[in-house]
Amino acid sequence: MFFGVSTLQTFHVLISLVAIASGIVVVWGLITSRPFGALTAVFLVTTLLTNLTGFLFPFNGFTPAIGVGIVGTIVVALCLLARYPMRMQQGWRGVFVVTAVISLYLNLFVLVVQLFLKVPALHAYAPTGSEPPFAVAQGLVLIACVLAGIIAYRRFRRSPPAGATAA
Repeated sequence: MFFGVSTLQTFHVLISLVAIASGIVVVWGLITSRPFGALTAVFLVTTLLTNLTGFLFPFNGFTPAIGVGIVGTIVVALCLLARYPMRMQQGWRGVFVVTAVISLYLNLFVLVVQLFLKVPALHAYAPTGSEPPFAVAQGLVLIACVLAGIIAYRRFRRSPPAGATAA
């Protein structure tokens, strides 16, 4: 324990931050149609680890956090499937883009929740998480992700396989 924070909690937070930072860059790459191969793998693996380590914390019954973790795990698994085994062929390109953006959104959603819970200045504005400042912050994150998703879906084109000629 370090300052009352467990090793699991520290690891969970650090991989969450790596997932968010890499996810922002990956989604920007989708928008600009420049895929970041290695960084995409970092984003997907850290997002999956964030979801899975979240299930290791003690809990009593089903909570919204568990629901987000379940949905997030399913979404990132589908994203991994679209990206690697299906190689973004045909309709899998769209599945990849949509699930990548949803994965980033879920990470950002949890970040906003945690910021309002843990940062005293923000917590003062929304102590229960149902106040307007919290709703506005979450709404802005949602709008930004929806817009990024729409733009990425329209713009992202998978690079042709090595050795292929452009038509």
